[in-house]
Amino acid sequence: MNQHMRKPEAQDINQTPPLFRGAVVESITEIGRAAWNACFDHEPEAYDYLLTVEKAGLEGFIWRYATVYQGETLVAAMPAFLSQYALDTTLEAGSLRTLIGKVRRFWPRFLTLPLACLGSPCTETGQAGIHPQVRPQDYGALFECLLSTFEAYARSQSCAMLALKDIAKTADPAFLAAIRNHDYTGLDGMPTAWLPIDFDSMDAYFARLSPGTRKDMRRKLRVRETVRVEICHDFGPLLPRIMALYHDTRTRSEWQFEELTAAYFSGILTSMPQNAFCTLYYVGDELLAANLMLHDDQRLIDKFFCMDEVKGKPYNLYYLSWFENIRYCLDNGLRCYQSGQAYYSNKVRLGSRLTANDMYFRHRNPLVQKLLQLAAPY
Repeated sequence: MNQHMRKPEAQDINQTPPLFRGAVVESITEIGRAAWNACFDHEPEAYDYLLTVEKAGLEGFIWRYATVYQGETLVAAMPAFLSQYALDTTLEAGSLRTLIGKVRRFWPRFLTLPLACLGSPCTETGQAGIHPQVRPQDYGALFECLLSTFEAYARSQSCAMLALKDIAKTADPAFLAAIRNHDYTGLDGMPTAWLPIDFDSMDAYFARLSPGTRKDMRRKLRVRETVRVEICHDFGPLLPRIMALYHDTRTRSEWQFEELTAAYFSGILTSMPQNAFCTLYYVGDELLAANLMLHDDQRLIDKFFCMDEVKGKPYNLYYLSWFENIRYCLDNGLRCYQSGQAYYSNKVRLGSRLTANDMYFRHRNPLVQKLLQLAAPY
């Protein structure tokens, strides 16, 4: 796909007051930090985070930003991307996935479609930011403008597949209505796990766990004295080891979409010094695990936990990191620990709640859309 795609002119979508006009731009720098963040209040994954993702050189992604203006004011925005999407990306491991892999040896683009997607593979959920000046009664027209603008752009880039990634079921009803009005098909996505920090001490948290879980966790945490925990704001010479831990962890993952780079990991810490850190877990002088975190004044977001499985597992580092993160929330007055997607059984066992997310897709060819709807449950 051409990396230097033509940017369409901003276009008026709603011809009645309030007049909204939409555009898709190629870099978040064309929008600016103040304008973007005004639409994403109390969101750690805002301008600086998305700019780091944009600069990180993630292979296979072309970053775009869907915007809506009212006059000269940015009133809505959403990150987006273009990619060649393999339809089996989230297919469970098994004979069917193996067969598709064998076919791709001879036909590399088998079951692969040019995709234009609202949302980001690197954010926790797909959010449309809205400026506080927009009246709630105008949200419907606003979201109509956002979707129509992005769809027109996707057509101009010959993207056959349209999608929205990780839209919370609790998203604004006007947004969900606009998605339905544009004939997208919804699929259950992976929920987001989060733990409310509505207790004032670790003892109070432990008291909420079931007796069996409480006993198991106390046993697992006995290794704490043999593990050295450090907070890091600059990887420096540790970056190669961090990347080795990341690739070791990623290789064990059942589903793989984006592959992060060293520029992503180092860029998060250097571009967001007030809102990002990494917790390092050592045994002796050997770094065995790292946990990259984002936060604002209310929420701690666990972005990636990477571990040397062979050497780290005996020290229960996953569980140790969980309790270190809760302790950080208590020490810093944060009210929510968001631990992301996957591995739900442990997270629910430890008190997390789940917020359901949906994926939406639409193919421009109605016949292909029907076939995809039939295949979607797989």
